[in-house]
Amino acid sequence: MKRISILFSVISALFSAQKIQIVDAENNQPIANARIVLSDQLLYTNEDGFAPLESSAQNFEVSASGFQKENIRNFQSVVRLKPYMRDIEEVKIINVDIKNLFEDLLKNYHKRYYDDPSLYDITFKSKGFNNDKLYFMVIAEAKLWSESNTYNYKYGYKKDYDKILQMQLNNVKYYKRNESKSIFNTKTKEINHEEIGNFFFNFELNRILVNMKMKGSKNVGRLLSEDGDLQLIGVKIKSENGIEIEGEITYDKKDRVVTLYDLNYIQGGFPPYKRINTDGKEFDFQPGNANVTFDFYKKDGKYIQALKKTSGEKFFVMYDGKKDEKRFSTEIIYNTFANSDKKGLTPKVDLTKSIWENVPVKEDKESAVLLSKEEQEFINQ
Repeated sequence: MKRISILFSVISALFSAQKIQIVDAENNQPIANARIVLSDQLLYTNEDGFAPLESSAQNFEVSASGFQKENIRNFQSVVRLKPYMRDIEEVKIINVDIKNLFEDLLKNYHKRYYDDPSLYDITFKSKGFNNDKLYFMVIAEAKLWSESNTYNYKYGYKKDYDKILQMQLNNVKYYKRNESKSIFNTKTKEINHEEIGNFFFNFELNRILVNMKMKGSKNVGRLLSEDGDLQLIGVKIKSENGIEIEGEITYDKKDRVVTLYDLNYIQGGFPPYKRINTDGKEFDFQPGNANVTFDFYKKDGKYIQALKKTSGEKFFVMYDGKKDEKRFSTEIIYNTFANSDKKGLTPKVDLTKSIWENVPVKEDKESAVLLSKEEQEFINQ
């Protein structure tokens, strides 16, 4: 594919659009990944707490992890969220059986999460850092179709991914790649079973349960705070294979679902292993630390995916005596949701090659993303 230095599609619309900022009511600090739920659309704030929102917006919900939810009747340029204050007393330690919680969730997944064919308008954002310097960024809008909103292992192992998930690339808002001064090309070959599985929460539940069920693994759950039916639960898992997993989940004890999942995989103790890039060269790859986030909202009695985010740091690439440190983040925001059928998308992305080698299907519409200060500076370089 021809290298593109920069691509703007509707930059004038981005700068003229009205925006809202979500901040912490106690210190006025911006809140990243705050969720804004409108009647027909879903938005998230960027790293600076901003999201595009028309001044005509009414009756919308604003929420963020660790903060009290607010229902806003009329547009406000700044919304201040109050942190949860009802923490469990330190002396009152309440344990949670997180292994049983995750097993119950996986067993009843189809009853509690939406499991019919569906179609989403999504915003896809990916960034790459080499030796702590941003060198790659892409922001695109696409359609995503899912047959059941779950990962089907039967199709996955057969590499029949189109029966699980399909995408249609619409508008590439920004695409920029600088010379990273990296050792060499670390891209590997075709898309695999895990890359598709990572789109789905049931795949993540299976993965974490595998770690929890290993002989000698230690699993700890603690109730951190409670607000009505919502519980904030701290999770700590030390797997027998050396992986440590820790973070927090928000659990609705009435509906018995995880509405927000935010866990870190600490993998620095893993030894390097061999990989082969698309040029046929072998290199050593050292896994680092990764964060996995899933966010859901309730609609017509079932929970629908709103956000999927994966980020990683301290991933090392070693080749010919040289060493690079990699950092990345990939984020998918599910802006709109609609019931669908089992036919899928036409045309659709060819998953056997890089998504950016596919031809976009142009669809002009209002952008659902704002650049952060860091991202804008990168584009302006």
